[in-house]
Amino acid sequence: MKHNKVLVTGGAGFIGSNYVAMIMESQQQEVFVLDKLTYAGNLKNLEQFSAKNNYHFIQGDICDATFIQNLFEKHQFDLVVHFAAESHVDNSISGPSEFIQTNIVGTFNLLQAAYKTWMNGPNQLKATFKAARFLHVSTDEVYGTLGETGLFTETTSYAPNSPYSASKASSDFLVRSYFHTYGLPVVTTNCSNNYGPNQHKEKLIPTIIRKAIAGEPIPIYGDGKNVRDWLYVKDHCTGIQLAIEQGRLGETYNIGGRNERENLYIAHTICDLLDELQPKEQPYKDQITFVTDRPGHDFRYAIDASKIENELGWKAKENFESGINKTIQWYLDNTDRL
Repeated sequence: MKHNKVLVTGGAGFIGSNYVAMIMESQQQEVFVLDKLTYAGNLKNLEQFSAKNNYHFIQGDICDATFIQNLFEKHQFDLVVHFAAESHVDNSISGPSEFIQTNIVGTFNLLQAAYKTWMNGPNQLKATFKAARFLHVSTDEVYGTLGETGLFTETTSYAPNSPYSASKASSDFLVRSYFHTYGLPVVTTNCSNNYGPNQHKEKLIPTIIRKAIAGEPIPIYGDGKNVRDWLYVKDHCTGIQLAIEQGRLGETYNIGGRNERENLYIAHTICDLLDELQPKEQPYKDQITFVTDRPGHDFRYAIDASKIENELGWKAKENFESGINKTIQWYLDNTDRL
């Protein structure tokens, strides 16, 4: 399936920039990156492509409906890969309104622009857009929290527990509605916690690395027993591409690394690797400090990725231990990103 003009929203952010890198290396279509360049977007993530003829950067806000509609009319995108989102849970607790605007209203604006551009009416795709796709990138946090056992599947009931996850759940439902009401060719992916190059310094793994190197206390919420399923960002990107090329329209695919780890284990592993890669007099783990847990902190997330593995043949290449080694080395080589 060939797409000529690809719009990647949030493409200057962490996962989006890794996805842009993957398709710029392997494919020849025109790639348009749209990013508002908030604190989470960084043009450094994309500078290697700035001179390429098939790469275009547009600074703009998906919450501006007129701007988005004009962009679709001008460029006639036939693939939208929608990463743009407010995603930091702590920020959603202190300032939820941005999450409602970007994650819900912004997604609606993109869906509506795609519908107006690609279709003559409900279930009437224009001939020139028969291969069009709208890939919506979401999160496992929409499913809520798990006990010590069990896994999230695509049929798990939604039970979001933070303003962030509630806003992403809302956007998932909007995407679903545009498929069932209008026949818009959509596919949704819900991923577990990503890590790897270009991740913003506010997130857990870059924070642990940054604090460790700086000799500062490494903050761990609560008792450190919260569990996350970790997914190396490049594995996530290959899953997204498979979902675009082979995914069934209207379907959801959960993408998880099958790498469940406690937060305290994450901190210890990073500290042990830093002891080897950049040793100092005291072990880095001496800097680990437990801090007051955040409100509504989900205990455990874990994804069952069987559907994308069995239907589309996807498989994560990295386990947590191999991926974290690459990640730490990248940050040591790019300390300005911490």
